Amino acid sequence: MPIRISIVEDDRITRESLAALIARAENLECLDTYANAEEALHHAPERLPDVLLVDINLPGRSGIECVAALKTAHPRLNVLMLTTYDDTENIFASLRAGASGYLLKRTPSAEIITAIREVHAGGSPMSMHIARKVVSHFHLARPANPEMQTLTPREHEILTLLARGLHYKEIADQLGISTSTVRAHLHTIYGKLHVQSRTEAVVKFLGK
Repeated sequence: MPIRISIVEDDRITRESLAALIARAENLECLDTYANAEEALHHAPERLPDVLLVDINLPGRSGIECVAALKTAHPRLNVLMLTTYDDTENIFASLRAGASGYLLKRTPSAEIITAIREVHAGGSPMSMHIARKVVSHFHLARPANPEMQTLTPREHEILTLLARGLHYKEIADQLGISTSTVRAHLHTIYGKLHVQSRTEAVVKFLGK
């Protein structure tokens, strides 16, 4: 069964280009396209996609507001931001709203397709420039959160790699442990931080 993608993008040319890109990709299907958040909020729940691509700067309600509303009603929805904004305020606002990935519009087409597959598989793809900003922000603004003091050095390592968008297997390979051990650590981390997803854990870890 193909991965079904819907697009929320106000620029017609960009919207149509993305739809055509998805249509050409193997095992991907462009389900719907929306020109604004209001259309997406009205129609997407009736035809829920596997992955939702969302721009931030939309007429009316912003893409971030759109994501927050849809994720509240449909927590399992996979959201990938695709925007021109690379500032930390929009990056972390998107993550707090529930986005699992964040790409810049200048990202090559092949990488956009790869990111769609990654977010559908449970990953958190980010443009390299964005991932560096996330990690740099962590280094510059280490959260003064009592919950963080309960994490072990290995758990800190795993969360740092999660913030870079690595998959469980990639984390396991980098740390020289098994994937099941990574999952066991994450189960413990989620309990300590009182969160239920990797995105929530990373956002709390970064102090946002």
